[in-house]
Amino acid sequence: QVQLVESGGGLVQPGGSLRLSCAASGVTFSLYSLAWFRQAPGQEREFVAAVNWNGVSTDYADSVKGRFTISRDNAKSTVYLQMNSLKSEDTAVYFCAAKARSSFSRNGYEYNYWGQGTQVTVSS
Repeated sequence: QVQLVESGGGLVQPGGSLRLSCAASGVTFSLYSLAWFRQAPGQEREFVAAVNWNGVSTDYADSVKGRFTISRDNAKSTVYLQMNSLKSEDTAVYFCAAKARSSFSRNGYEYNYWGQGTQVTVSS
């Protein structure tokens, strides 16, 4: 049984930082590309960042480029999202997702497994 479990969300002030983690089980982690998506209330899910199987290649949405960093630790079967300089518009539920094969994608429909999400709220 495949499980992705996110953690690290919470309430932070604008300009602050958070690090999200997503721990996987039930999969051969290194065979999957990983991504983070987010969904704000009343909005569609959107791509945030992705990383390929070995962590060498990454992709970011323009809205987070230069502020967020995605990384992975295959030994721990965990993917991370370091979020700096947070803005109110970053408020959303953040989901991690896993995609079989090495190439990542910005299209959520290509991802095989999803976590339950973790809430990030940026507010003063």
